[in-house]
Amino acid sequence: MYQALYRKWRPRTFDDVISQPHITTTLKNQIQSGKTAHAYLFTGSRGTGKTTCARIFAKAINCLHATDGNPCQQCEICRDAEAFSLSDIIEIDAASNNGVDDIRELRDGAVYTPERCKYKVYIIDEVHMLSQSAFNALLKIMEEPPAFVKFILATTEIHKVPATIVSRCQRFDFRRILPEDITARLLYIAGEEQLTLDEQAARLIARLSDGGMRDALSLLDQCAAYDSNITLDTVSAAAGIAGRDALFDLLDAMTQSDPAKAVRILDELYAKSKDMLRLCEELIAQLRNVMLLHVTNGDTSLLACMPEEITRLEGIRSAMPLQQVIDRLSVLQACNERLGRAINKRVELELCLIRLCSPQISQKSPQTLDNSQIYDKIKQLEATIAALRQGGYQPIRPQEKPVAAPADRVHPEEPKVDMSKLRQEDFKPLANWAEVLAAFNKVNPAVSGTLANSKAFVNGNLLLIFAENALFMQLFRQREHAVSLGDCIQQVLGKRYAIRAKCSVKKQEISPAEALIQKANSSQIETAVE
Repeated sequence: MYQALYRKWRPRTFDDVISQPHITTTLKNQIQSGKTAHAYLFTGSRGTGKTTCARIFAKAINCLHATDGNPCQQCEICRDAEAFSLSDIIEIDAASNNGVDDIRELRDGAVYTPERCKYKVYIIDEVHMLSQSAFNALLKIMEEPPAFVKFILATTEIHKVPATIVSRCQRFDFRRILPEDITARLLYIAGEEQLTLDEQAARLIARLSDGGMRDALSLLDQCAAYDSNITLDTVSAAAGIAGRDALFDLLDAMTQSDPAKAVRILDELYAKSKDMLRLCEELIAQLRNVMLLHVTNGDTSLLACMPEEITRLEGIRSAMPLQQVIDRLSVLQACNERLGRAINKRVELELCLIRLCSPQISQKSPQTLDNSQIYDKIKQLEATIAALRQGGYQPIRPQEKPVAAPADRVHPEEPKVDMSKLRQEDFKPLANWAEVLAAFNKVNPAVSGTLANSKAFVNGNLLLIFAENALFMQLFRQREHAVSLGDCIQQVLGKRYAIRAKCSVKKQEISPAEALIQKANSSQIETAVE
């Protein structure tokens, strides 16, 4: 029966594990000296060897003929462990056995001595998936386990493991496997499997695997099923990624500000069933390379690309300033997040490419907001409040004034009004008062708040304001506020009025117009403009 490459070529000893010497050397020394811990915590990204090292460690400490800390692979313990038929090495998948009852069962079984081995080893994979109650149940047995019990916990999300568990383990952090190590391993395995693997194709597989050996072997397996002669084109076709030329053509379309070219390339890739999400990730990776070329002044040691691609990346770097690269990366990152939940991924990526290739469209992410105007308003309000608390007010004029003052004069004269000839029946409510307040709010929002719930009446050239806020009268005795209000009234109504104002505290006892007429010549009528 055929066995997947990542299973067939899983390391059997510590010496077979690549890119983790800081871990394998320590574990071998502990086994040789007999100073092994009772609990270990292996953490790192997927495919870096966490579960593999746990299995090797479990074999090595129980091996009958261990050599230099490695299992011999020949004794009955090693053979049964390889066949998963050794009852003293228990592997638990915490993703599907994450309840407190599962851990209680483990705890109850841990008190019994091993059947055939020196140590009973519990390997708990994806330990971060355990529930809080399960962690609590595991805590006691991990704190004081029997002398013959070892725990090995493996996780890709260390931040989800409680600190009480972490503190009781020896922690080992697995690094991402280096691309050159993956490439060398792939070429070796391909030779053993009688596959023709081009070195450039091996490098591309290593780059796509993102530091995971399991992912690299799975992709090699997939490519071998596609064609036994594995080249760059084979990897691109099997993995569903864009060809290198098409990818750089898209980047050239950005530098040339040619959205039509970008959309045509995307259409061709879509017709070939290329994965839109993978394509977006590849564009992000290449733009990252361009960004690194900018910030490192041409140093290529940090680039994740093929050697022959560096020349094209240098050309893009010279045509695309660093700020433009960063803006475009932000747009692509936002697009990548939306693609996962987009109904039509093609349209989503087309919109992104059009934005990237169109200079007239902002390159900034849609989530980026310019808060400078908000900060200016907050500063104005803070200054207004401070001035009012001190008993005075110095108005702060906004930089942009929606309602412009008449060009011929700064402080226009008011129409003349004979207050002694006013009659109550001649006053009419001002229907457009809400529009006046809205316009005034744009000019002076801090002061316009004192006109909340106010009313206005007109009679000829006279406009009467009745407000409920006592602070209203103090502010509107100042000429500048009254003039700015008059400007707003003229802007909305097309006419200038004489403004009179009163604070109506007992407005329900008498109508506003009647109150004004009764007190027309008294000092209780407050004049806004002297």
